[in-house]
Amino acid sequence: MALREILIWPDPRLKQKAKPVGEVDAKIRKLCDDMAETMYDANGVGLAAPQVGVHLNVIAMDVDQRPAAEGEEPKKKGEGLFWLIDPVLKVADGEFTYTEGCLSIPDEYEEVTRFGHIVVEYTDRDGRRKQKEATNTLLSVCVQHEMDHLQGKLFVDHLSALKRELIRRRMKKLKSQREAERRGEATAL
Repeated sequence: MALREILIWPDPRLKQKAKPVGEVDAKIRKLCDDMAETMYDANGVGLAAPQVGVHLNVIAMDVDQRPAAEGEEPKKKGEGLFWLIDPVLKVADGEFTYTEGCLSIPDEYEEVTRFGHIVVEYTDRDGRRKQKEATNTLLSVCVQHEMDHLQGKLFVDHLSALKRELIRRRMKKLKSQREAERRGEATAL
């Protein structure tokens, strides 16, 4: 497994649509593993392949990384991990508002209204077709958020133009700072 760089918005590659995977092979399974490692390293609960510059319909997800409730066994990292390859929403109705963040838009959080009840059909890492259903949960939000990435859409696209522009400016500043830090590290070597 290898960590991959997460693209920071407004990187134009984040606006490109992903392509269907079709058959799951060793290359796709390696991508799945790399995405999971990258997602965990960044403390995320979901990561879509376009966020690491790969324009394929692949999502890594683990919404079960939460502190254990009283009397409950804590979940180990990776216990709730699954992948959605070529996902399709079969049911999408109702409304649910949730405060979202994104690994490609670090430290920015805004309320977004999405479908409350969803049924998603997808292929898993082993090539089997499966379904998951969720209603008004982090899972229902996360599936829609990550599926948006496959269409070249980010959560800021659901916000007002003013909010989106303010966040864009902060992300451009962050990208400049990170590039300056990288140049500094390179010259220090």
